[in-house]
Formats: sequence, structure tokens, C-alpha cells
Amino acid sequence: MAAAVSEEQKLPNVFLGKSGLKVSNLCLGCMTFGESTWEVPGHCDEALSHQILNRYEEWGGNFLDTADIYGRGISEEIVGKWLETKPRDKFLIATKCRANMGLEHNANNVGLSRRHITKSIEGSLGRLRTDFIDLYQTHAWDDATPLEETLRTLDDLVRIGKVRYVGVSNVNGWQLQKLVDATKKLGVSPIISLQQQYSLVSRDSELEPFQVCKSAGIGVLPWSPLKGGLLSGKVKRGVKPTEGRIGWIAGNEQKKLHSAPAFSTLDDKTFDVIELVEAIAKTHGRSTPQVAIRWLLQRDVVSSVIIGARTLAQLEDNLGAANGWSLTKEEMKQLDEISAGDQSYPYDMVFKMNEERKNPTANDFYVKSVSQ
Repeated sequence: MAAAVSEEQKLPNVFLGKSGLKVSNLCLGCMTFGESTWEVPGHCDEALSHQILNRYEEWGGNFLDTADIYGRGISEEIVGKWLETKPRDKFLIATKCRANMGLEHNANNVGLSRRHITKSIEGSLGRLRTDFIDLYQTHAWDDATPLEETLRTLDDLVRIGKVRYVGVSNVNGWQLQKLVDATKKLGVSPIISLQQQYSLVSRDSELEPFQVCKSAGIGVLPWSPLKGGLLSGKVKRGVKPTEGRIGWIAGNEQKKLHSAPAFSTLDDKTFDVIELVEAIAKTHGRSTPQVAIRWLLQRDVVSSVIIGARTLAQLEDNLGAANGWSLTKEEMKQLDEISAGDQSYPYDMVFKMNEERKNPTANDFYVKSVSQ
């Protein structure tokens, strides 16, 4: 039987970006629920998924993230069956649209057109067994559809009560800035969140997308905080992994994913990061995943970190990052420095020429660590 969770241990609630919406600082990612869309191992059946949801609730969690494409609707169905037994207003449900569900041959079953979005929202509402989505997110950029069409459609869904807030996922800097500018020009619902891959070994989004987030008050929701198991504590220098997603990729490198890199491509710097995380974890009596997640929670642009679990033990460990302890200023500095990426032109020139021109009152867009 799982241990009782004290009020002091429970997940803190934080504002999502500059919106008035408060969410748990750890969001439960539901991609592992049901069958895998991409043949990735480590998924949960419905019974285990519901146990994970129940335990997350016991920790005081209120924020669930899924997508129509996860298991081609199965993840949403599992969440919906569970949600139906709970007070709806207690939970914040985030889901996504854009993907081709592959259920039939139809050229309009993909993208961010008005037709596809309006069809997608009805499917998600039905599977989730609810009449509204708290945070409806575009799953990626769509080159084919004008921004005005996408944003007006999303705003229409807000106006008729099927969606409460709008977010985006997986975009680059100029795309996000165009989206922000277009919402202002059109007078439509603002973007309150960016769901983006972000971890100690995946920091490229700090260069542009996250600076837009700081400028516009958009909350970042990092996905793959452990980089597919790379920061799980199971990956060691010179030892080919065999467990979990990272082990599966190591044996099938042609199937490597953004969230799970091929082992053969990992460099010394990556293992330097892993080993520092392990050392800091030992100092605190914490796990490697907890330190990796805690680092994200102490980045000023982050609102809530999306954690995924295929076992109750993994969930319990990840939740231990949320509250009751923090990394010191020196530890954050060490992690920031060892994991920092090389800056190529024009970024190196822009940063260098502004070293003595930093004016926080005028511009404070660079991502920073905070000690708590």
C-alpha cells in the first residue's frame, strides 16, 4: 500500500504563464497510457494507467496532458473513463490536435485547418467524456494553413465554451513570435503555454522560443525532462544500456526519436552532465531523475514539468522532485555551465555585444536559473 502523502509533500500550484490559471508544478503526461503510436516500449494498460492517475491525485496533482494521436485516441479514452468518476472541476485537462489519426484515407485529416481542428475537438471531447478542454494545444506548426485560419478557429472554440485556454507545442522562435503577434493583431485568445522538449541535455529552445515566452508571458511546459531515460540514472559511460526506452533505442538505432537518442551518438559532454547530476543527487539523498526535474523547476521560464511514468515506482520517484527541497545556487550554476550548448553565429555575436548592455528594466528575456 502506498504511503500517505502529507499536505507539505503535495504538489504546489503555480500560474501557467501570465494567465490566471493555476496548475500543479508537475503535470502528468499520459502518452504512456494504452498502446504506443510509435512502437515504443513501456506503455501501461488501462488498469495500471488508472492506478497512476489515482496516485497522482493523492499527491494533489490537477494537471493532465494527453493528445489525440497518443495511441490513436486510446490515451484520451483511458483518461476519459477515469475522469468520468471524478469531479470535473478538480482537474485541468490538456490535449492536442494536428496529427493524422490514420483512421481513414482523407486528405483533410491532418494539419491545423478549420476543418481538421473542429473535427479533432469533437473527437477529443467524446473520448475524454467531457464538454470542454481546459488547455487545447496545437501539436506542431502547419506550413499549409494560414495563421489567421488556425487562430480564429481556436478562438471560436473558446468563445463557444469548448476550450478554456490555447497553447502551442513544438515550434521554433520565429514561428512562436508570429503566433504571438497574430493573436494581438486579430484580437483573439492569447497563447498561454508552449510545450517543448527541454532538459539538461536538450537546451536549444533557450536560444529563441523561450526568449519569446519570457517576452510574452508564455509558460513553458517541458516534455521529456529525462530525455527518454538518458537522465534516469540507468545510463553509464561506456556501458550500452539494455533497459527502458533508451535501451530499446540502443538495440534499434534506426528507430531513434527526439525523446530518445541513439546511444552511439552520445558524446563525453553528455556523460559529464549525467555524472554531475548523479553526484548532486547523492549529496541530497535524491534520485538522478529528481535532480534533473528539479533543475527544470528552477528555470524561470518553466511553469510545470510534464512527467511520464510506466510504473507506480517511477511516478512516485518523479513526484519527489516537486516540493520540500531545492538545488542550491551553486548547484544550479554547475548544472547550467556543464550542460550549456555552444553558441554559433549569430547568437554568439548578439550575446557578446550585449554583455555590458543588459538592462533588466527594458529587456529581461534570457532564461535564468533560480535558487529557492
